[in-house]
Amino acid sequence: MKEMKFNEAINTALHDAMVDDPSVIILGEDIAAAGGSFKVTRGLMDKFGADRVRDTPISEASLASLAVGAAMTGLKPVVEIMFMDFITLTMDALVNQAAKARFMFGGRSHVPMVLRTPHGGGLNAGPQHSQCLEAWLAHVPGLKVVCPSSPADAYGLLRTAITDPDPVIFIEHKAMYGRKGQVDTSAGIPIGKANIVRPGRDVTLVSYGAAVHTCVQAAERLKAEDIEAEVLDLRSIQPWDKVAVFESLSRTHRLVIVHEAVQAFGVGAEIAAWAADEAFDELDAPISRVAAPFMPVPFARSLERHYAVSVDRICEAVRGTGINKV
Repeated sequence: MKEMKFNEAINTALHDAMVDDPSVIILGEDIAAAGGSFKVTRGLMDKFGADRVRDTPISEASLASLAVGAAMTGLKPVVEIMFMDFITLTMDALVNQAAKARFMFGGRSHVPMVLRTPHGGGLNAGPQHSQCLEAWLAHVPGLKVVCPSSPADAYGLLRTAITDPDPVIFIEHKAMYGRKGQVDTSAGIPIGKANIVRPGRDVTLVSYGAAVHTCVQAAERLKAEDIEAEVLDLRSIQPWDKVAVFESLSRTHRLVIVHEAVQAFGVGAEIAAWAADEAFDELDAPISRVAAPFMPVPFARSLERHYAVSVDRICEAVRGTGINKV
């Protein structure tokens, strides 16, 4: 075990994967000598050379298409898209090519590529550099989508994603790059397995990414009201761990889903629908969602603070499920 920052854990995962497998390459804008916009790939070109750590033109569409072709011809590209907002320019390559290749070729061809991209607010980067678009990608059959909340999960999930035969979208919250934690570099973390971050008996808080930490803070505040909230970190959005969510719900009988992305048609809506369909008898109260309003991310610090998911909003949602122990 070693303490690492979130960005260092990703860098170490890339390094270790490239040492283990010479077919792993890294592609992106300013990711070589500059080390990336958030310095996640710093030092990798010096270690592995410009043939394996390649700067690309400022064209996300061509970059993603290049990665699909490289993956289908024997390489394992890891692509960095500088901000998740720019993933809009890669959608043909991801949705129409990478996601469908295995199906269209009858399983004879795979696309073992990873697309890394930072999402989320908190840095006052404005509406074109702060979006959380993971629900778009989770909607596409053939794509896997993961979003770690800790340095340990960032390392473990990225190592697993790089070895996966299918395309994986690896989402990093840019406000978390400096967060520290203990990392075990001896094993990967399976895609599709959630993690109980904090056990509880009264309500289940389901979340992923940076919002997990907001949920933990809310759970600590609720403890003063004799409300014990269980915090479940999905880690993987597609596939998501339905069994873990429903097992937690069977213990607490209340469900609040929290994510930073816009609430409308989001990940929370999908989980809520499944819970209503398959675990309705476990519910002692209506399912609640805490997410962003249906609007672009504000630039102003004061407005972004109101836009973001907060401890207050989560606590209010939990109390709204009918728990009242004070």
